[in-house]
Amino acid sequence: MLSDALKKTIRHIHQQVADNLGDYKPRKGQNYLVAEIAKTLSGEYHKTQRICVMEAGTGTGKSLAYCLGALPYTFSKNKKLVISTATVALQEQLIEKELPFFAKHSGLDFKFDLVKGRNRYICSQKLAMALETSPEQLEFIPLSTAPLSDMEKKCLEQLQTAYQKNQWAGDRDSWADTIPDAVWNLIASDKHSCQRQLSGHQHCPFHQSRNRLNQMDVLVVNHSLLLADLDLGGGTILPEPDNCVYVIDEAHHLPQITRDFSSASGTIKGTIEWLEKLLKFNQKLANAISSQRAIGLNFKLADAINDANSLLKKVRDFLSETPFEFNDDNVYRFKDGELPSVLSALSKDLNDASLLILKHLRKMHDALTQDLSDGDVKAHVAEPILSETGVYLQRVENFNKLWFNLTHSSQSTPHARWIKQLEYKNNHDHLLADCPIEVGFYLKDKLWNECAGAVLCSATLTALGNFDHFSYESGLAGEDGVKYLKVPSPFDYPSQGVIHIPKMDSEPTDKDFTANLIRCLPDFIKKNEGNLILFSSYWQMGEVAKGLRAKGFSLLIQGEASRESLLSLHKSKVDGGNGSILMGTQGLSEGLDLPGNYLTNLIITKLPFAVPTSPVEEAQAEYVQKRGGNAFLSITVPDASKKLVQSCGRLLRKERDSGRIVILDRRLISKRYGKAMLDSLPPFKRQIDY
Repeated sequence: MLSDALKKTIRHIHQQVADNLGDYKPRKGQNYLVAEIAKTLSGEYHKTQRICVMEAGTGTGKSLAYCLGALPYTFSKNKKLVISTATVALQEQLIEKELPFFAKHSGLDFKFDLVKGRNRYICSQKLAMALETSPEQLEFIPLSTAPLSDMEKKCLEQLQTAYQKNQWAGDRDSWADTIPDAVWNLIASDKHSCQRQLSGHQHCPFHQSRNRLNQMDVLVVNHSLLLADLDLGGGTILPEPDNCVYVIDEAHHLPQITRDFSSASGTIKGTIEWLEKLLKFNQKLANAISSQRAIGLNFKLADAINDANSLLKKVRDFLSETPFEFNDDNVYRFKDGELPSVLSALSKDLNDASLLILKHLRKMHDALTQDLSDGDVKAHVAEPILSETGVYLQRVENFNKLWFNLTHSSQSTPHARWIKQLEYKNNHDHLLADCPIEVGFYLKDKLWNECAGAVLCSATLTALGNFDHFSYESGLAGEDGVKYLKVPSPFDYPSQGVIHIPKMDSEPTDKDFTANLIRCLPDFIKKNEGNLILFSSYWQMGEVAKGLRAKGFSLLIQGEASRESLLSLHKSKVDGGNGSILMGTQGLSEGLDLPGNYLTNLIITKLPFAVPTSPVEEAQAEYVQKRGGNAFLSITVPDASKKLVQSCGRLLRKERDSGRIVILDRRLISKRYGKAMLDSLPPFKRQIDY
């Protein structure tokens, strides 16, 4: 129950923050969110299930709302607040703007930090060795794709100098220029070789950053790092889940990111090749270990590698000899996720063999690590070998994940499974892949059942006016005590903008729709204003761009330059009074902030229906239909509705913005599902031409 003292504290903090916000206006929706978050976390609605899901429209001030609603309660219970986001932009906004302001003016004494994955930091030992010329210290480099170019070597030298002079903290994001992947892969920290117990690594940037975590009260992470911690059982990277209150911002991304995190894939011939290299490396690793710990381990490792390679060759032969009907993308999907009996049996054996490789390689790695720690092996000998061992361990872990996933029946937890035929050294190889269709059970078991409380928020969590689709995908459907909140934007939509659905000669399903777009778009473009035209496919955008350029239009097109360059040029053109026409696909329909005159004319060419061509989407549709459902209505339409709301959300970013949205897809009024999609959009003034 929310105590009177805590209510008073929240009100006091709110007033202090409001007094220091220059353009602060009391917002009924924001106040409601603050109260409901605090009530939910304090157990007013459910003693154990302290979770609220809130959709807060643009301009609601949700970050301030969850700080006000969650922080006082969290600190009163001596818990940590973990804020997880999907994008770097929001992380930067929280770390550089929102949290510093709140810490300064709330009166609460708390520390906060951004928690990044290990691979965003250098290993100082790797950096020191990367420019060594001694051949025995560079034996791990052949695992990289190619030798460094002169430009990449120069970058490496600059990084080394800056780090030695304390002019760079050693994380990838704080370096002013882009660090090429080839350079970064040589010097990035990894969990196998960059270990805290080794004296030479105790001051590596990653371990220094982790040392600070215990002193922090608020941790900002991304969804992938949160999932990585949960996958390790929770409490390995971040504090224990039962000691944390989580704010999952940009929560609409969480199910998809969880699905990606849980998937696995691997090539067959490519894996055979690197396993053969591991077989040769095995002896070098054994020779470097001075202690008696490794006696016999290298023989066991060699046996396990040989067993795995023998099994993989059987998989290779089976895939090569079986007449699969590949589609135009060279993909064959296994119906209902069920593998052929031969492949299913080989998967079980490969799961066992890969586990043995992992077990023996880890033991040998640990033995060399201990030798180095005891001083029995010199650092210049052990470090390069440990780096190479770390690369192999990562590969074996991914190798095992694939075959472990493939051994599990797809009946209880449905999986999409497929093979893709690839070109490989003037021949064919096969990529074998596995991806779970549903991940709600995973989030439920690992997060919702374990955490002290959670707030999930986004501007777009509902689809077709309800939370059903999101709650099912995220594992919250049917859970008692979950509080759902929908708070509209404070914008005065009818007076700030209009949605115009004009007459069209054809619908997007007609073959001449693209030609029709080229003909009609000039009528809707405002040359002297900020325009954004959104497409559902790169192909169609390209065809329309060619047609419009032939008519003399100057266009800024997604993919022809970096996002930052395009937006910078777009803004400079608008600032110069010349107007600008920006064209993009789904990548520009979310997270794009073009306030004021930078966007006053938004044109959506087509409803953003996903074509179920990917193996995962096909498997989802198959699974729904098998259970008697309609995949189009239960998956495709809700997803498209959510994306359409996100697209329309680009127009108004601030309370003084105004403009119009033109939607060139008549299915909004010609199809039965269109009305529900139209009703889900913000309440702009409507102009529908008949």
